Amino acid sequence: MKATGIKKLYYSISEVSKITDLEQYVLRYWESEFDELRPQKNRAGNRIYTNRDIKLILYIKKLLRDERYTIEGAKQVLKSYTPETDTGEQLELIDAPKPKTKIKDEQLRTDVLEVKKFLEELLHKLN
Repeated sequence: MKATGIKKLYYSISEVSKITDLEQYVLRYWESEFDELRPQKNRAGNRIYTNRDIKLILYIKKLLRDERYTIEGAKQVLKSYTPETDTGEQLELIDAPKPKTKIKDEQLRTDVLEVKKFLEELLHKLN
């Protein structure tokens, strides 16, 4: 979580998707399954999530994915769930994985290719 001077009050579904590392369709489906998850909508009808909504989503994700609850089981657990008070922290988007870069140093690249060739020959001899 990063601390900034200006706290963002609402997040779009695409931002929440990045924060929680969940697909947007999963978020919409969970809304239909969990009564506690009801993000507001703006005038255009787009979902707007608060920090409290996002913490609930992360808790549901933990129940379903980490603790392996069924949806019905998670609903039972959520009946006793009390959300944390808002700490004023700014949520941070999860970075997408960075693409692999090619080896730029030609000598290093040559050395790696030689090692690869050696290992392939060794594997061939062992078979």
